[in-house]
Amino acid sequence: MSEKTTHLKVKNLEKMYPNGVKALKGLSVDVYKGEFLAVIGLSGSGKSTFLRCVNRLNDPTGGEIIFEDQDIASLSGSGVRKIRGDIAMIFQKFNLVGRHTVLSNVLMGSLSRTGFFRSVMGFYKEEDKEKAVEYLKLVGLAEKTHVRADELSGGQQQRVAIARALMQQPKILLADEPVASLDPALCHTVMDYLKEINKSLGITVLCNLHHLDLVKEYSDRAIALKDGEKVFEGSPAEINDEWFKQIYGEEARRVQ
Repeated sequence: MSEKTTHLKVKNLEKMYPNGVKALKGLSVDVYKGEFLAVIGLSGSGKSTFLRCVNRLNDPTGGEIIFEDQDIASLSGSGVRKIRGDIAMIFQKFNLVGRHTVLSNVLMGSLSRTGFFRSVMGFYKEEDKEKAVEYLKLVGLAEKTHVRADELSGGQQQRVAIARALMQQPKILLADEPVASLDPALCHTVMDYLKEINKSLGITVLCNLHHLDLVKEYSDRAIALKDGEKVFEGSPAEINDEWFKQIYGEEARRVQ
């Protein structure tokens, strides 16, 4: 990317849980508009906590998260609900309603605009239905529109979850270990669609990943967390064996 515009500025972010565990210790990072930023590190390093603080599923205990000239770390009530529309999230577990159709699951992403009652009753606007079908086409599932969600493979269910997140019309998409529950053979399919969304729609993506080969193939830039602190920031190509050991520990071995 030639000229970088800061889309999200995280400054001295801290998160302490009620049990006294400090999951984030003064994390600072700029996220640039339209980039695919990978967040890496061991389990327990603070990756998921970081993403959950960004869309306020977790309440930060210190620091700032600046998005569109406001500190979203200090928002409450309706302000938090609005931010969750602008900053969507997909999870390791797909969180679909199995007995509902694929189309119905995707339409649930428009809940903030549709309203709870209309959503429960299935009273969606035609324009929302058209948009849902468009997003299903984008993730390669146009032919599965009327299939029950629990009849899909894991990789297909994650792609439905991506389409559902897109129904929020987000400016930033957070992906918390989106391929960790999938067979390795399916990982690249899901990552291909995430990258396509990043490029074709211009949506900024923050993605927690374990496997370094995926980081190097799909991300523009990477940060590494260790014990709640940032220990690396730069191009994925810079993560050599020395950096790998510093991030994951001396006894860690690369998974090819």
